[in-house]
Amino acid sequence: MKVGIARERLAGEQRVAATPESVRQLVRLGLQVIVESGAGMAAGHSDASYTEAGAEVAFSLDPAAVDVVAHVRALAPGTAARLKPGAVTVGLASPSTDLPTVRALADARVTAFALELVPRISRAQSMDALTSQALVTGYRCVLEAAIRLPRFFPLYMTAAGTVPPAKVLVLGAGVAGLQAIGTAKRLGARVSANDIRPASADEVASMGGTFIRLDVEGEAAGGYARELTADRGALQRELLAPHVADADVLITTAAVPGRRAPLLVTRDMVARMRPGSVVVDMAAESGGNVEGSVPGQDLPVPTADGAGEVTVVGLKDAASAMAADASRLYAKNVANFIALLVPGADGTVAPDFSDEVVAGACLTHDGEVRHEPTAEALAALASAEAPPGEIDETEEGAG
Repeated sequence: MKVGIARERLAGEQRVAATPESVRQLVRLGLQVIVESGAGMAAGHSDASYTEAGAEVAFSLDPAAVDVVAHVRALAPGTAARLKPGAVTVGLASPSTDLPTVRALADARVTAFALELVPRISRAQSMDALTSQALVTGYRCVLEAAIRLPRFFPLYMTAAGTVPPAKVLVLGAGVAGLQAIGTAKRLGARVSANDIRPASADEVASMGGTFIRLDVEGEAAGGYARELTADRGALQRELLAPHVADADVLITTAAVPGRRAPLLVTRDMVARMRPGSVVVDMAAESGGNVEGSVPGQDLPVPTADGAGEVTVVGLKDAASAMAADASRLYAKNVANFIALLVPGADGTVAPDFSDEVVAGACLTHDGEVRHEPTAEALAALASAEAPPGEIDETEEGAG
């Protein structure tokens, strides 16, 4: 069976879904790998390196001519529609924000696996792309904050006086948050953090940060954060407000897999920070943890006292900015997941839906959207797109 690796089309995306190393792994499974010319150039991999690894390099990749498509960013709806029925896709699908693509995948009867949905269990760690890419992003977001903050991160004691360390607050203590804590700590900042999962306290402490305890908790099965109700979310923001105001740098990393990022910080909370402070919203591309943040833009927010501005950074393509190592990790995640779909030595891709990893990561199959939150979001979208005045006959009859 043929596995296609396309060149990413999204502007700014430099990662690739396969490296020469992961191509060798796929070839050993009995799969034929076709790489689109130039797909790995930004990540440091030439066409020749893929050929040497056993792949075929094609000038352009026809989605309809392959059995499996491995990708980094969510496919465009048009690309999804061109896939043949029964084809398999593996990659980051952004199900909460790319609903038209999800609908196109279902309509094309494609079996799509979203790596965001891989269950957080020990057996699936080697396929967990959220974790591998969060490692890169958490490191990068601290660097982005450091180059914008008009002061030092570390403590300096000089003959001209003492420079106190910057205060960094990290919201969300998953992999990205912990990496941000560790990076900020290595740069010499005084770091504190909060997460709605109480079990995160020990992990924050192990990275050198101080855990801020609030009377707001939310942990779902598998160790992921659970989306808070509106009332609990409002309470969380109220309790966080004084800690945000006291920070020189605020980094937000909170995410709920498969859903829009939760709002943690309002514009009013940002305005109460000191002039020159920096806010980095790592979740800007999935809805944003910070009110008003825009992916790829730095927005100045006037402080409440009128003395200056706070810079709100909507992080975009953070992992892509470090394409070589991000691709190294991501391609391994993809290859390990595809290996799970190949039960025998003949190179046949045959998903076993009795496997909790396969079933958990499945977004669409046989014309259906298997991920319930995404199915609900699509139903709501369809209702919103319905012509004005259209009547639901079921409800009319029930009346």
